[in-house]
Amino acid sequence: MTGFITDVMANFWAGLGIKLALIAFIVPTSALVFGILEIKISAHMQDRIGPYFVGAWGWIQLMADGLKFFQKEDIVPTDADAPVFKLAPVLVLMSAMAIFVVIPWGPGLVFGDLELGVFYALALSSLATVGIIAAGWSSANKYSLIGGLRAAGQLIAYELPLVLSVVGPVILAGTMSLSGIVEAQVVFGVPYIVVQFIPFVVFMIAALAELSRLPFDMPIAESELVMGYFTEYTGFRFLFFFLAEYAAMFGMMLFAATLFLGGYWAPGIPESMMPFVGPVVLLTKAGLLVFVAIWFRWTWPRLREDQLQSLAWRWLIPIALLNIAVTATLKVIL
Repeated sequence: MTGFITDVMANFWAGLGIKLALIAFIVPTSALVFGILEIKISAHMQDRIGPYFVGAWGWIQLMADGLKFFQKEDIVPTDADAPVFKLAPVLVLMSAMAIFVVIPWGPGLVFGDLELGVFYALALSSLATVGIIAAGWSSANKYSLIGGLRAAGQLIAYELPLVLSVVGPVILAGTMSLSGIVEAQVVFGVPYIVVQFIPFVVFMIAALAELSRLPFDMPIAESELVMGYFTEYTGFRFLFFFLAEYAAMFGMMLFAATLFLGGYWAPGIPESMMPFVGPVVLLTKAGLLVFVAIWFRWTWPRLREDQLQSLAWRWLIPIALLNIAVTATLKVIL
């Protein structure tokens, strides 16, 4: 059976089809699981019940919502730039899906083990910025336009600390391959968060800002901009934005777990068991980080625009640059 699977994966088109099918399964599944977890966790934090009618304890509420969105009419505003308006949610969703390609789930268990995996993940994640700006501009709606402009300023500002914070693990590992970074942590003996805790915190803050989640949701800000850059979207196109939000959050936390928490590796697990236990370890680590992101959303108030920009330019970027200098110096000395 193993030999048959190896032969199938060796075929380029068959392997590509299987990998695309797996990614297409992971994205909606992660959105469904983490979406309902967010609803349940937020209800608990606010002393509410949350959904409980649809399915056992309301666990398939979001599936019902998804089916509802597919039944709704696809409306394109009269004055909108229709081709750009329709393409924008696809770009955002594709950006969220792309990061899963380079995440290693175990030894050899990776869709595409790229030598420049870190660069690929960061470059493709920024593609969402283009989709968000396109959605805001093409909607012919002033609230959407303001949301798109806010998103442009925010995402550009926080792209810098996000990129700079991952340089530390790359320097320590000596490679930009995510599989190589995990293997370097195995050799190092402890996850990089032990010696890179500050850049890990910078990465998490910048990731939340890149995802436009509270306390960094100024591009949406319902009390000011209705629904921000996707105010005019309905039906399945609105669903694409919803799927992209949770898939991107899951992908970003997988990325953080791989860079700073050892990825699929955990001390004490025999190497022979790693292909089977590794995915569970990685999912557990990423799940804990997703819980932190959800906890932040329902705990912290929304930042003002000036506070948001000040945090990035005056604090996160200098701290990340200082960490690069210290890490590089110690790498050369030691």
